[in-house]
Amino acid sequence: MSSIAPALLTAVLALSPMRASRLIVLPFLFLAHPGPGRLRACAGGQKTAMPGGILYLADNLLLLDSSKPDHPGRGMESPELVRRGGDTQAEVMAELFAITQDLVSTHDEDFLLDEILTKARRFLRAEAGSIYQVKDKRLHFTYMQNDKLFEGSADLRLDYTLRPMPIDHSSLAGFVASTGQVLSIPDAYQIPPEAPYGFNKSYDRKSGYRTRSILMVPLMVRRQRVIGVLQIINALDECGAVVPFSPMDEMLGGFFANAAAIALERASMTREIILRTMRMAQLRDPRETAAHVNRVGGYSADIYAAWARSQGLRLEEAAKTRDLIRLAAMLHDVGKVAISDAILKKPGRLDQEEFQAMKQHTVVGARLFKESTSEMDQMAQEIALNHHEHWDGSGYPGHLADIYAEVADPGPGKQGQEIPISARITGLADVYDALMSRRVYKDPWPEDRVLDLIRRERGQHFDPLVVDAFFSTYETIRHTRLRFSEED
Repeated sequence: MSSIAPALLTAVLALSPMRASRLIVLPFLFLAHPGPGRLRACAGGQKTAMPGGILYLADNLLLLDSSKPDHPGRGMESPELVRRGGDTQAEVMAELFAITQDLVSTHDEDFLLDEILTKARRFLRAEAGSIYQVKDKRLHFTYMQNDKLFEGSADLRLDYTLRPMPIDHSSLAGFVASTGQVLSIPDAYQIPPEAPYGFNKSYDRKSGYRTRSILMVPLMVRRQRVIGVLQIINALDECGAVVPFSPMDEMLGGFFANAAAIALERASMTREIILRTMRMAQLRDPRETAAHVNRVGGYSADIYAAWARSQGLRLEEAAKTRDLIRLAAMLHDVGKVAISDAILKKPGRLDQEEFQAMKQHTVVGARLFKESTSEMDQMAQEIALNHHEHWDGSGYPGHLADIYAEVADPGPGKQGQEIPISARITGLADVYDALMSRRVYKDPWPEDRVLDLIRRERGQHFDPLVVDAFFSTYETIRHTRLRFSEED
């Protein structure tokens, strides 16, 4: 049965993404026992917290109840059924599709990294993990999750700005990236001195964490090109004890990494297409830098996540919209490609006539998405059109009879709930970034002055609940600003 797995993986990934199933079934666990030490009795039949929820033992099934409110696997509200039986090929296909469909249908690279780690740790029942990405021929440590260090955190994601590492044998990740080999280490502190790699204990020393078992898998796409490394740390048995990763885990990790790499490459290409589009706008308006649009997209996703939590939205719904707004918000000013250079590059304030012409970038931006059918394009259209509307109705372009008319005369400003939530959020993100950034005609404002203005405009320019969400997640926003700082 195991010989069909690679073919099934290829076949499933070639299919169009379907709506995520309410019951996610982990693939390939029917192939063999998960390895020595992974299944053993807990004293008194104790239920033990595991990645993804509470683990229950029953006959040939392991049921992970991820409906528990504190489970770390965000975005999954229903149990995952881990099979240990002799499934048919059709059942294997369904199981494999269930765990890969969410990955291949995720648009944003940042959100996908979070999804990859959440699902990989659940898939392999592990305590922590991280992702390294290859950029400019070096490895960048870009994403991390750790249940033990970040227990109770609303957001298990942690980004690090560390020095890039060479792709060579000087590190575990470098070894895996340079050789394309899967690396399984029972205890990171017991690596033989003759091994062609070593473990850097500095992170453990700083954090107080103890890394033991490690599984590192290359993320490879066409022609065996390595685009990153997936690192899974500290395999857990059903009692919560750290054990080595089994040979079965190595194989499953390889299957998972294949799907993750394809999804990650697609998401990276999507972001690059958006950035190339905005570079066209940058040729007209120097303010529309890649850093600016990345920050506005990042802020918008951060604010939306906080707003969704405050509104009690279902995790699945919130995760999907957060993924969409991250990219759609990056296109908020795409309509500036139609505004004259004399206006866009004017170093001083615009006069009334120039300002009226500038307002048209919202309408032009919306027109670019005419007849779009994808959810992301539809959200990009509503953001482009409405991100300069104000909560109190004093914004623009206002109510338009037909945005596709040759002359789109503005009407009264939209206000309150008439403005889509995506545009209300992006509008705040855009103002915050504009005030915090240097422009040809101004220096950046001090941070406290920017925050005071946002507080004063609560209920006037900005939706009060969006302002509240902004301040509730402000440390995350600060981190996003640092991550996408202006190029030197």
